Amino acid sequence: MPSKLKNSSATKNKRPPRAQGKVQPSLQYRVEVADLHAHLFRVTLHIAQPAALQQVSLPVWIPGSYLVREFSKNLQNLSAVQAGLAVAVQQRDKCNWLVACEDSAPLTLRYEVYAFDNSVRTAWLDATRGFFNGTSLLLRVHGQEVSDHVLELAAPAALKHWQVATGLAPSKVDRQGFGTYMARDYDELVDCPVEMGPFWSGSFDACGIPHRFVVAGAPPLFDGEKLLADCRTICETALRFWHGTPEHKRLRSKPPHQRYVFMLNAVDDGYGGLEHRNSTALICKRQDLPRRATSSLLPAKGKQPEGYTTLLGLISHEYFHTWNVKRLRPAEFSQYDYGKENYTELLWFFEGFTSYYDDLLLRRAGLLDNLGYLKLLGRTINQVLQTPGRAVQSVAQASFDAWVKYYRQDENTPNHTVSYYTKGSLVAMCLDLTLRDEGQTTLDDVMRALWQHCEGGPMTEADLASVLRELSGRSFTKELRRWVHGTGELPLRELLQRHGVTVLDEPAQIAQQLGIRVDESSGVRIKIVLRGGAAERAGFAAGDEWLGIKVGTGSASTGWRLSRLDDLALYAGAATKVQALVARDKRLLSLALTLPKAVSTWHLAQRSDLHVNRWLSA
Repeated sequence: MPSKLKNSSATKNKRPPRAQGKVQPSLQYRVEVADLHAHLFRVTLHIAQPAALQQVSLPVWIPGSYLVREFSKNLQNLSAVQAGLAVAVQQRDKCNWLVACEDSAPLTLRYEVYAFDNSVRTAWLDATRGFFNGTSLLLRVHGQEVSDHVLELAAPAALKHWQVATGLAPSKVDRQGFGTYMARDYDELVDCPVEMGPFWSGSFDACGIPHRFVVAGAPPLFDGEKLLADCRTICETALRFWHGTPEHKRLRSKPPHQRYVFMLNAVDDGYGGLEHRNSTALICKRQDLPRRATSSLLPAKGKQPEGYTTLLGLISHEYFHTWNVKRLRPAEFSQYDYGKENYTELLWFFEGFTSYYDDLLLRRAGLLDNLGYLKLLGRTINQVLQTPGRAVQSVAQASFDAWVKYYRQDENTPNHTVSYYTKGSLVAMCLDLTLRDEGQTTLDDVMRALWQHCEGGPMTEADLASVLRELSGRSFTKELRRWVHGTGELPLRELLQRHGVTVLDEPAQIAQQLGIRVDESSGVRIKIVLRGGAAERAGFAAGDEWLGIKVGTGSASTGWRLSRLDDLALYAGAATKVQALVARDKRLLSLALTLPKAVSTWHLAQRSDLHVNRWLSA
């Protein structure tokens, strides 16, 4: 929706004009497989016109994952050659080097990178697959960050069946995708991860934009056609959300990407994603992939694993980020500083609002019904309500502290922090339902107006407040102060009820009633003790092994061994107090545990089709 407002955000980082005529790129990288079994990539960097003391560095973090990960720890054997002679390289700190160039003659750097992190954030190499983010492999040449960068991917001689997938623009590549690619600057170079290997590959067009989907590690019964069809529906729904379809034929405005690549790594156990400007790296469990029902051992055709919906939500989330965080982004991220933390208080908006829309767009795409959506929403609400830290930390604080708290979780994390993903998504829902209740606009309109208001670039909280006022006709300063910068409860129940959703209170699981989170893989081990719960009052601590309980007193007491937490209700019976026997640091302790009265969780049920559909099917 058009907005009359001017952009009040920080000035965008603009690239200088490209020189006229054909210019040989000054920076060229060659990445090749050095040793599959040692998990080593070899990188050669050619700098056509180095500085007298040329500084190079490797990022310490990757945008989208807010933790200093020290990628340079995996770099080894760095050497430099100029005019055929070795040049001294001095390491200045953990991630910066100075090369003592003799003059401006071309400089060549060579080094290796150990790649054995099977996540979406770093790099991996073995005999079955290669993957890397540029932040893990490619040195930044200081002073030349906005020059053209060329990346050459060398084909492994012994791996003829390997292919390449990346969002980088190809310059000269073979049928398998090996060859040279172009990037307009260093930011683009490291924002386009590379997948290599014998992966499954498929493609589709969404609103006229070509999309590619590759899957590494797919099992034999993987249903690629279903994944492509569902992914296309998600992409078209997101494209039309942001750019509109006046006649359902073409978009009103031009999307920010001309092509898109999904790179999914299917593993035995894993989940996550990382957004990039025209691609995303994903990881999921193999058993969550859609399956072709061609075996008597599998469910009937059409019935997919429960985790498949979670995978679709992840795909929806990362694709929505193409607009919300990769282009529309915090003003503090207008220019990344790859050498240290980049702080912002706006992750509740960029991650939280994206988390609100990921499942909502699945519902609007017809991949979820109302019941399925409300089940997922109820799960998010209960996660927040079962986090004592929501009364300690605001989502704005949680955003700022992501570098030291969200990405460094421990046994006390739920007691003093709140997730800017989950609570941020509920802030988005509260804004959306409030706007719909007042009848002037919706959060959908606000998001599109922000895109135009900030010209798809950096934004501040003031930009959001201005657009909210412009479209709704009133100030939302109080709501933002309470919901974003405060720690009070959100008006979830009343807003949901006004939009046709009944909130039912149901008995909580035993762990939730006691205020603990446990690992039951071998006995009952306490992982987390939640603030203010019955377990904390009794003196339980993280790491305790809960061995059993003693019911009654004196000669009438009975002892019971616990093999799983559900045994507590079976053996405690009608008792309100028990003695809990725990092992801590090889010592046996007896803790007086008062069993709590009924603790409830929320269950969401549809009361009014009309009100719910106006919201969910918008």
